[in-house]
Amino acid sequence: MRRVDRREFLRMLGAAGTGALLSRGARAASPATGKPNIIWIMADDLGYADLGCYGQQHIRTPNVDKLAREGTRFTQCYAGSTVCAPSRSVLMTGRHTGHTTVRGNFSAIGKGRVPLEAKDVTVAEVLGRCGYATGIVGKWGLGEPRTTGVPNRQGFDFWFGYLNQRNAHSYYPPYLWRNEEKVVLEGNAGSKRGQYSHDLMTTEALGFLRRSVKAGKPFFLYGAYTIPHGKYEVPGDAPYTDKPWSTKLKNYAAMVTRLDGDVGRIMALLRELGVDGETIVFFTSDNGAAFVEETFDSSGPLRGHKRSLYEGGIRAPMVVRWPGQVKAGAVSDAVWTFWDFLPTAAELAGARPPANIDGISAVPTLLGRGRQEQHDFLYWEFHERRFGQAVRMGDWKAVRYGTDGELELYDLKADPSEKSNVAGEHGDVVRKIEAYLRTARTESKHWPARKGAGGGGGKKRT
Repeated sequence: MRRVDRREFLRMLGAAGTGALLSRGARAASPATGKPNIIWIMADDLGYADLGCYGQQHIRTPNVDKLAREGTRFTQCYAGSTVCAPSRSVLMTGRHTGHTTVRGNFSAIGKGRVPLEAKDVTVAEVLGRCGYATGIVGKWGLGEPRTTGVPNRQGFDFWFGYLNQRNAHSYYPPYLWRNEEKVVLEGNAGSKRGQYSHDLMTTEALGFLRRSVKAGKPFFLYGAYTIPHGKYEVPGDAPYTDKPWSTKLKNYAAMVTRLDGDVGRIMALLRELGVDGETIVFFTSDNGAAFVEETFDSSGPLRGHKRSLYEGGIRAPMVVRWPGQVKAGAVSDAVWTFWDFLPTAAELAGARPPANIDGISAVPTLLGRGRQEQHDFLYWEFHERRFGQAVRMGDWKAVRYGTDGELELYDLKADPSEKSNVAGEHGDVVRKIEAYLRTARTESKHWPARKGAGGGGGKKRT
């Protein structure tokens, strides 16, 4: 099949129109535009079990819990990576970490941060081309100032937040970015704390929603919040002030509850603007828990946490709500991933996704209509510390650490906590996964293959 470059793809998308592409399962949308609004809210380092609807006993999350009651809670959704930047690259491009442009927070060969390239096609570009207002607030992490990777050069009409994820470690930064303009935050100089960045993000998100509805356009909002990533800074530790916990525990819990409150503000505005029934809302986290204090048990029953390729590092909470379309009060064990979001959003919007992606539309799963195409394999690679790879094939999960490490094998159906390595008992499964690993990735000049890591050309929809 002939490969289509980015500019040609966008021309084709515009020429094709969108009405004929809209699936039967995605037609309940705005009567004015025929397209649903799409909101993707993503916490930063929130653990799989940090929400009440996932079993958290100590941290209050009433608004996300309400989303779960009014929508579907997924128990086997996977982030793009086990750390920030590559997970976001996967989300934006629909390509897993064996193919996406940004495969780590830093280049593995000492070249600093790597931006998205001009040829990359993001979900914002796909949606913008078919009439969506596209906005992002929060943390980007996919391009420094004046590079090809900044949000406004990757399909977003409006952008407010942190370009650099290291700057996002502070919630009282000296400046943020609005589009390509640096915005100095008065009162945050030196040790002074005046403006809490998270609160500014929500104000900007609400403004974007109001402007989009007023303009009569469907919208895509990417709420890439920084909470609860450390530093654990928050203006106040209510409602946990009187808990017999450490300051760190109180602050972490207060941050998660603060984010939950802003989810409530967004949902309230959708109702106020009269677009609640026309809007599909996703809530998730960019990777597994970084906060490993025993009190909260943020990974729940899962092994590992952030920077691990075990389930606790890559399995994410995922709640999806769309009144009358996504089943309310349901719990689903359907397996899907961040790289499925681009084709999912495209189908919802009646757009055609790029051909060279790994994702599969999850619309049949979300709306409970039609046959859901399945992945034969899911793939992750990680380049910090020891090089690592992970594969999911059905209920089998394989993990390999080290350049020549032995493949570990787990049966997730019987052993979701990955306690028992059964590779020695299932040589046929190990051989099948090893054969796949030889084709799972394409070479990257910034994240090159290492001895024993596999290589060769990639496969579509892996």
